[in-house]
Amino acid sequence: MDTEDEFLIGPPHRELLDQVLDKWSLGVLNALCERPCRFNELRRAIPQVTQKSLTATLRRLERNGVIEREVVSTRPVAIRYRITPLGKTLRPPVDVLLAWASANMPAITRAREAFDARDESSP
Repeated sequence: MDTEDEFLIGPPHRELLDQVLDKWSLGVLNALCERPCRFNELRRAIPQVTQKSLTATLRRLERNGVIEREVVSTRPVAIRYRITPLGKTLRPPVDVLLAWASANMPAITRAREAFDARDESSP
């Protein structure tokens, strides 16, 4: 990567990556890779997420074609979410990123500690 344009992340790419790799999206995708889920099942799978944040996350993922929303004709009507074939293609690159993070976490922790120590000693 000697030139700038070899690793250019334009606005459409940045927006997509921000939307599919944020902390709630990864939790939703992880749950839906296992099986389709209803809204409350997802809330239980990701207990820290608020209803509002989960709703917004599901809408973003659906808009990007990564998950689909299915209306289940029960009484009362239920909504079930499932990962799409496009969404399933995210699993390998996310697994690579997680493996990288795991392999490099000790070095990252040392870098953070060194940075924080320098930052605390600065006037």
